[in-house]
Amino acid sequence: MAKKIILYNLAENVTDEEFKDYVTNEKGPLIESLPSVKKYELVKITGAETGKIPYKYVGIVHVTSLDEFNQKDATTQKYQDFLTKFKPMVSDFHSLFGEEIY
Repeated sequence: MAKKIILYNLAENVTDEEFKDYVTNEKGPLIESLPSVKKYELVKITGAETGKIPYKYVGIVHVTSLDEFNQKDATTQKYQDFLTKFKPMVSDFHSLFGEEIY
């Protein structure tokens, strides 16, 4: 199964509590409503063996295919409206794509 993995930190003006509320009530349901999305997970990183946490949040979007997500769902007005609201809430944004091996 294809995955979209998003690594990021919150913008300085956004608290963890505000973001959790936003994800629970808006972002999570919206992402999971997209036809190519099988599952959406958001992990808040709370520790690291090295002590340094480069990214506080990791989003994992399980999709039917990356092409379907990128060429269909990500181009919709609904998704573009989501990005308009989401992008100012985060910093150090890094997006990866991959395929599940195991």
